[in-house]
Amino acid sequence: MLFNTTREDRFSMLSRAMPGAFLSPSPPGFAGGEGGVREDWSSHVPNPPHPALSPAKPGERVEEGIGLAGETPNTRRASNIAISALLFLASLLAFIHFESKVTAAEKHDGKLRIIVFGAHPDDAELKAGGTAMLWAKLGHHVKFVSVTNGDIGHWQIKGEELAKRRLAEVKAADKQLGVEAEVLPIHDGELEPTLENRRTITRLIRGWKADIVIAHRPWDYHPDHRYVGVLVQDAAFMVTVPFFCPDTPALAQNPVFLYSSDGFQKPYPFRPDVVVAIDEVLERKIDALHELESQIYEGGANGSAEFVRSVPPASDAEARKAWLRRSDWGTRNAAEANRFRDQLVRWYGEERAKSVKHAEAFEVCEYGRRPNAEELGRLFPFFEKKDGTKP
Repeated sequence: MLFNTTREDRFSMLSRAMPGAFLSPSPPGFAGGEGGVREDWSSHVPNPPHPALSPAKPGERVEEGIGLAGETPNTRRASNIAISALLFLASLLAFIHFESKVTAAEKHDGKLRIIVFGAHPDDAELKAGGTAMLWAKLGHHVKFVSVTNGDIGHWQIKGEELAKRRLAEVKAADKQLGVEAEVLPIHDGELEPTLENRRTITRLIRGWKADIVIAHRPWDYHPDHRYVGVLVQDAAFMVTVPFFCPDTPALAQNPVFLYSSDGFQKPYPFRPDVVVAIDEVLERKIDALHELESQIYEGGANGSAEFVRSVPPASDAEARKAWLRRSDWGTRNAAEANRFRDQLVRWYGEERAKSVKHAEAFEVCEYGRRPNAEELGRLFPFFEKKDGTKP
């Protein structure tokens, strides 16, 4: 929660906590209040204290509410002051710790902030990995979120073992891309468009202070993909409503929400508004996908021992990457460039567009802010025609 508050809010929270530290509640076994009566607290401690510090007997009247044999009001006050000082010091150290972590995120550095949601720990990387690298190269801030942990996405292993493996894989991949990674603790295949999940997505978008949000379309072969699309759509606009998830400050402006590309035709086919050439970062994207071993080289949920035998061994990384470039995974972006050549001409000019071999495409979701071509050019600051002009 501290990460989603302003510095002033956090300082106010600490200030309010300070008086409470000096009026800290009594330990277990005290009835509370001055001159209170002690109850039996032996059940709260595994080993009885030293006899010199033994608690008063049940029902025994205690001066000033202390209840420790031989302790006076003055020593009680001294003890409380010492405890309060320690509590205050701990609170202050926690405050400084959190301040050091959130200051960079809160500081407006003039750079874009992009958050990409995928259903599983590979989807965001496949759909937007190249464009994310282009943003990151310019100093913009990109975060990839896997909404499920991928714990059934393999033909041979499952559960916690697989979830841990896929978390390690996606962190390695996202390090290659230069983006931040997060995997939510939701079981693969069990994502539902619930109110609680909508709140989770809303908080993530707000916490990242996103200018751009990217997700699957809600029409897809996999239920997790569909429901990521639904949840992100449902968070659009709600991220600006102060009393929805009031524990996280609302955004002042609705981000631009975008869909990543797919090939489905019903209820309507994907129609790109932006197509980004990724030739200059393609090899780095291949390096990132190479880290997703359980999916790329072992076939994921639909793999098999036979499939694994058809792939070069893990000991030969270069042979594996060569295989990856030829595979469906490696040729998807070439297919995108050919499929959306007209949009590439719009953004890069005819001569440059002809030379583009690999691309990623995105469609504006109408539920977010609706940018015109000029704003899209600012949000995707990669386009420059041969004459030096921008679209």
